[in-house]
Amino acid sequence: MTFPEPLKQVGIRLLRWAKAHKVKSVLLLVGAWLFVEIVALPFGDIDRLKSANPTETAFMREHAERAKQEGKAFKRQHKWIPLSRISKDAVNAIIVAEDGTFWSHGGFDWFEFRESIERNITEGRAARGASTITQQLVKNLYLSSSKNPFRKLKEWILTWYMEQSLSKSRILEVYLNVIEWGRGVYGIDAASQYYFGKSSSELSRDEAARLAAIIPSPRRFRADQESRYVVRRSRIILERMAARGL
Repeated sequence: MTFPEPLKQVGIRLLRWAKAHKVKSVLLLVGAWLFVEIVALPFGDIDRLKSANPTETAFMREHAERAKQEGKAFKRQHKWIPLSRISKDAVNAIIVAEDGTFWSHGGFDWFEFRESIERNITEGRAARGASTITQQLVKNLYLSSSKNPFRKLKEWILTWYMEQSLSKSRILEVYLNVIEWGRGVYGIDAASQYYFGKSSSELSRDEAARLAAIIPSPRRFRADQESRYVVRRSRIILERMAARGL
């Protein structure tokens, strides 16, 4: 392919400049790459959540692909239910367990974030997370389970945008309907049917606490079993609910 002479001269000058200013060149390239990555983020998909329910998430696709690679069958259980029909005890238990200041923060709980960093440094491992419900939703819908710094930057940008674009009630409704509650089990109504054989509108206070208890490790624990973790964690959640008058 032959380029016009003026274009060749521009290219030569750019190469000479890049060789003479290596640090600036790298910074410009990184900046351009970041700009393209940020512009390509799914802002439009978040806007559509105002009126449209998502039928699939990035995590659902990731789980299905992983099962395929491992040669395992993967059956997805997912049923949408409006927030107004979900048991109030379930809503309260999940907020208390996952994001106690959900209704008042702007997407980030900076106190929990600081506490998480201090504890993780002290223990020398990732002992405590600090993701809000909005952050968890963004990660589930659009990102991956990867923990690289750039994925976290995307999460923060989309979390901020989601908080500006959607009401708190809508964020909570989508969250409760898409997060994982067991292998192939997504959303609180599918989870309620799977573990207790009833709709999430009929969950008892104890059942709600048990579902909330397994959110951090839905493939390791079952809400319907008397494991030490589930019993202890659900009791803590119920105590917190009582302390808040819920």
